[in-house]
Amino acid sequence: MSDGTRKEILVAGAVAAFTVDLLVYPLDTIKTRYQSEGHAALKGHLSQAGRAPYTAVRGLYQGIGSVVIATLPAAAVFFASYESAKSLLKSTLPTATPSPVIHAVASAGAEMASCFILTPAEVIKQNAQVLRRSRSSKHSLSSSLQALRMLRRSENGVARTLWRGYTTLVARNLPYTAIQFPAFEYLRGRLWQRRLDRSSDVALGSATWPPVSEETSAFMHNNLNRHLVETGLITGTAAAVSGSLAAAVTTPADVVKTMVMLGAREVPYNKSNKKSVLVIAREVIRESGSRGLFRGGGLRAAWAALGSGLYLGSYEVSKVWLKHHSSLS
Repeated sequence: MSDGTRKEILVAGAVAAFTVDLLVYPLDTIKTRYQSEGHAALKGHLSQAGRAPYTAVRGLYQGIGSVVIATLPAAAVFFASYESAKSLLKSTLPTATPSPVIHAVASAGAEMASCFILTPAEVIKQNAQVLRRSRSSKHSLSSSLQALRMLRRSENGVARTLWRGYTTLVARNLPYTAIQFPAFEYLRGRLWQRRLDRSSDVALGSATWPPVSEETSAFMHNNLNRHLVETGLITGTAAAVSGSLAAAVTTPADVVKTMVMLGAREVPYNKSNKKSVLVIAREVIRESGSRGLFRGGGLRAAWAALGSGLYLGSYEVSKVWLKHHSSLS
């Protein structure tokens, strides 16, 4: 991978992450609150910062500061790792290796790297999202800093508390990416093929599908706006469908991850509670039945459809735009 291509991927990933953070964050806040309020054991974990009634739609951007700071480098790490791993695997594995296997393995490795960066921000974010803040009171600290201050009082120590949710975040995200990216690559390829079958134009496609020839590059140069729109629509549609499917399937892991991260500051981490994840899952089933493990699944699927569509759509559009302008310089 050339330095120019690597720079394009890093910038495109950052642009995509920032776009999604701003537009989709409120849905994630509502989902987190919905999941946490459904678990009786966590009621005492919610901050009583004010007497005003707690509503699901108040302070929808609480905790976004920590996410923006961490998501930008995490997204850059993910996409750089994913694109590099795809290229490496394609060149080293047998040619008969199915593409979904390559995409699943590449996305899994990239997800593990990005989760290490994301975990502290995710812990801070989810604790900030459930803060009860009075509308009339004045807070000198942001919700992210308030949540961090609470986490610092944990018996576990702040470092262990902030990274305690890494395994549950990976356990949720690995199946998610393993389902989403093979489905995404397949759907994107089929949509581009249908687009090409209906047209006699020179093959278009994203920066990775289909391969861009010199003739295609010339066509793209003269039809940039059209190419950007088509790239955004096709990539966004494929990402939305694959993302919502993956989100629905992995909702139980997301429910447990939410409980672990919201409880991280209260439960000491030692040998006696290594099975706390299983304990939480059993408590959810005991209190709400198996349906409790899918609490917030609809919101999560909607969030993933919108977020994935914007995320991967803006990522590919940014790559195409950056590639076009770098070719002019």
